[in-house]
Amino acid sequence: MNKYEIIKKIEQIAPTETAEPWDCVGFMVETQKSEVSKIMLCLTVTEEVISQARLANCDMIISHHPLFYVPLKWGDIDIYSAHTNLDKANGGTTDTLIKTLGFEPQNYGHEFLRFVDFEQGISIEDFSKKIKKISPNSRLVNNKNIKKLKRVAFCAGSGSEFINDSKSFNADCLVTGDLKFHTALDSDIVLYDLGHFESEILILPILRDIIGGAVFADEKSPFSQII
Repeated sequence: MNKYEIIKKIEQIAPTETAEPWDCVGFMVETQKSEVSKIMLCLTVTEEVISQARLANCDMIISHHPLFYVPLKWGDIDIYSAHTNLDKANGGTTDTLIKTLGFEPQNYGHEFLRFVDFEQGISIEDFSKKIKKISPNSRLVNNKNIKKLKRVAFCAGSGSEFINDSKSFNADCLVTGDLKFHTALDSDIVLYDLGHFESEILILPILRDIIGGAVFADEKSPFSQII
């Protein structure tokens, strides 16, 4: 497989120029070879993922999260990342999250946010049941004791900075990850914290379909439930 042809398939959906200015996307490591035999997909490249790739005879890794530092000993394997460009893309991380929940995403003009409207409203209880199917350890913030949701905003990954944007689009709820205490305390709309990992891991099967085949790294959230 030609690695540049593989990357072209991703960039047709998530062009690198749509990434945020601060973001590091594209090749993290680019070797001299143009042909690759096996690809591993992951959210985050770690030492463990590198080891898994080598054991599985993968000579390329495609990740969602970019690297801001690359150890020299990783220089023998191609590593490519699609991050905020994939978050913004039609069919990207947030759209995939919404579709996994069984809804159809709407884009009302925000780069990162997607929306789902419920004409008759959906109860907090019913919506929470859907959320728990993909993120059993998700957390709910409902300071105003809202009973029904009419418009829900979504941002996979870390999207708490978009609470006010969600409100400006008349959303009464935001589904995202990585909520902080004071952010939750001050919110007058409903918030769901799915967890960063849980909200984004869903994109990997989509990436596999886009590039035409790959294996998945064995990853899990660094957070676990206390039993």
